[in-house]
Amino acid sequence: MAENTSHKSYRPLCVLTFKLNILLAGMNPLYFHAVNVILHCLVTLVLMYTCDKAVFKDCRLAFVTALFFAVHPIHTEAVTGIVGRADVLACLLFLLAFLSYNRSVDQLYVGEHFPPTASPFFLLLSLFLGTCAMLVKETGVTVFGVCLVYDFFSLSCSGLKLRNGGIPQRPSRPPVPAPWGSPLSGRENGKQQQQQQQQQRCAQRGAWSSCNPPVPREQPSLPVPSRAIWAIRSYLAANNNQNFLITARPFLKRAALVISYVILVLYFRLWIMGGSMPMFSEQDNPASFSPYLLTRFLTYSYLLAFNAWLLLAPITLCYDWQVGSIPLVESLWDVRNLATVFLLLVMTLLSLHCIAAFKKLEHKEVLVGLLFLVFPFIPASNLFFRVGFVVAERVLYMPSMGYCILFVHGLKKLSTWLNKWRITVPTLFALLLLLFSWKTVKQNEIWLSRESLFSSGVKTLPHNAKVHYNYANFLKDQGRNVEAIYHYKTALKLYPRHASALNNLGTLTKDVVEAKDYYRRALQLNPQHNRALFNLGNLLKSQGKKEEAVILLRDSIKYGPEFADAYSSLASLLAEQERLKEAEEVYKAGIENCPESSDLHNNYGVFLVDTGSPERAMSHYRQAILLSPAHHVAMVNLGRLHRSLGQNKEAEVWYKRALKVSRKAEILSPLGALYYNTGRYEEALQVYREAAALQPSSKDTRLALAQVLAMMGRTKEAEKMTNHILHEDAECLECYRLLSAIYSKQELYAKALEAIEKALQLKPKDPKVISELFFTKGNQLREQNLLDKAFESYKRAVELNPDQAQAWMNMGGIEHIKGSYITARDYYEKALQLVPNSKLLKENLAKLDRLEKRFQEVQEKDQT
Repeated sequence: MAENTSHKSYRPLCVLTFKLNILLAGMNPLYFHAVNVILHCLVTLVLMYTCDKAVFKDCRLAFVTALFFAVHPIHTEAVTGIVGRADVLACLLFLLAFLSYNRSVDQLYVGEHFPPTASPFFLLLSLFLGTCAMLVKETGVTVFGVCLVYDFFSLSCSGLKLRNGGIPQRPSRPPVPAPWGSPLSGRENGKQQQQQQQQQRCAQRGAWSSCNPPVPREQPSLPVPSRAIWAIRSYLAANNNQNFLITARPFLKRAALVISYVILVLYFRLWIMGGSMPMFSEQDNPASFSPYLLTRFLTYSYLLAFNAWLLLAPITLCYDWQVGSIPLVESLWDVRNLATVFLLLVMTLLSLHCIAAFKKLEHKEVLVGLLFLVFPFIPASNLFFRVGFVVAERVLYMPSMGYCILFVHGLKKLSTWLNKWRITVPTLFALLLLLFSWKTVKQNEIWLSRESLFSSGVKTLPHNAKVHYNYANFLKDQGRNVEAIYHYKTALKLYPRHASALNNLGTLTKDVVEAKDYYRRALQLNPQHNRALFNLGNLLKSQGKKEEAVILLRDSIKYGPEFADAYSSLASLLAEQERLKEAEEVYKAGIENCPESSDLHNNYGVFLVDTGSPERAMSHYRQAILLSPAHHVAMVNLGRLHRSLGQNKEAEVWYKRALKVSRKAEILSPLGALYYNTGRYEEALQVYREAAALQPSSKDTRLALAQVLAMMGRTKEAEKMTNHILHEDAECLECYRLLSAIYSKQELYAKALEAIEKALQLKPKDPKVISELFFTKGNQLREQNLLDKAFESYKRAVELNPDQAQAWMNMGGIEHIKGSYITARDYYEKALQLVPNSKLLKENLAKLDRLEKRFQEVQEKDQT
């Protein structure tokens, strides 16, 4: 959270719900989506309850509002996208906190003062729920502002009984002081009012009429702005100019508590963020990076109108509105400013309407609608701080409650006027609900898969560089590189400063020079782009420029300390340079900074095996499997380690466990090798056949299968398969070696010798391989009784590899046969030094001793 690269989204309660999802149902996405849908249903029900109790006081209008909210297409991203749970759950807690605050105020009180706090418990519960909303998503904290404004303009005003009987609605004459006397108690008066309301409830008839008592016809009054000013002045001067601070003391106490608490939680939130706001790039929010104040002001203002239009007419919806989706408003003469002016006019009239009649209970709809619409949107408005998006449909989830309330209230008013013309408003509204429902269903289809989501963005906003970039990433992952390159280049045409698009283009191009150019251009735009640093470092590493590569990889780690691949690449490069201590330090640093990276543990295990620490390697392989139970590479490596330690049973267990995760040829092959080397040829044959079927293009797998067939005596099949591989690859060295062994087994020594000669003509670079070829050639020559030529081949073998004990022994055998006992003994002794426990060598030396003894005896007899 303290890093400047962090988005500072501290949402522990939302993360907790994800953890519970995993704990109860694993990683199955169905249950994640199910929880989101359930939460949306709960929000809808609580909104209906809120509208019934605190807004319309009419269950029918509350139901219609909730129904309209439930099917609104703008909610698709928040409900369908799993991460949208933050918005949905925060909205639920927002409503519960609002209801708890209302419950805490004595709404039956009627007297000279603002109503007192009836239930401190519900007030504290409201603070708790509001804090929970903030810990789900930051916008949840706005509920406290909503509660206070609603308290002042609605709860407190409805309970205040002025001595003059009410606030004058127009300045027709000065208010006359009421006689001093003993008014009814607040509770009794409240009960009388409730009885009157019950008698008059539902007196009106009509599809959209409220269940409130009919309101008397108002007399002509002043215009709305004048009434608003007069209402506020009269309100503050009420109760015979009694001190307002004394009258409002109960409200001020609540406000002081709430404001103090909000300051405290905001300070905590800022502390969690490391005392700094999140850092965003220009492509996240282009307007905020404009150097011109006018451009920023006009664009921000237009974005408010644009968001309002999305609520009013959700026709064009997209999962991402960044990078050019909405061009900046840079001039006062831009026609889009008309939308801003119109929105300002509407909001001003609604606000003045609330102020002018804020003493009337029947005007709560506009007040609550405005509060729910405006306050939750403030954090996303760029008013106080820069946000990381241009438009985000999910952030309209909470404000849409206010829009739905205002919309239904407007429909109610409209129905009263249109009923004169016999136009059925409910029918039109039902058609609108059907239209919104259809749009929501179609929008959900877009979110069915990654491909449908990203491709929809390209169709909806083809001038948005970000959607082309995202779609290119998908195509790249699918191996559709040609299409991916097209969309990366399109993204760069729309936004030439897109460093990540340049980096990804570099990974796709086959031209090394072109790839290097893309990486360098990306780094010119963003010198701290850790992926570009990593890719350029690996490219230079492959070109042998290892020191430059080391510098780049270290920078990649510096600017992306949680990028595990950079640690692995740097450590392997240092290991190649024999800088083993530095390599191990890099691995340890990587594991410390990326403790959840199973690949790092696996790669470190490979390094430890290569440096002679098999026990430590085993623990890291196991840790990799613990972190990622499906990490079949670590399982195979662990099996190979057990195999190298002679623990064949354990090796077999791990190979089979890896096969349960993924039945791939690269996992079957080491298991087949285990069976082959332990003499279980039938099992080896089955395993290699399956591997060859899974990967028919693999030369090594088919060659291993041919070796098993040859070992089982099925030489014709082995020969046919090997020749088929040679037909595909005439330079297959191992094929010639296998053919030589097959012909030798068939006692076709001339053919075997010919195969080895062809293998030598390929001129392998490894001296040990050449030594083995000469050794095999010597064996074929020896079988043909060409002992001198065989001796020369063995001699070449030991020249290339002095540790070739069998070649030394065979040379000694040839000299033994030829009667050169002294020379033979030298060769035998050299071989014995390499394999001191060889029984055959000891027997040959014993035979040589007996022959020398006889020869000595014969010489002594001749002398006598």
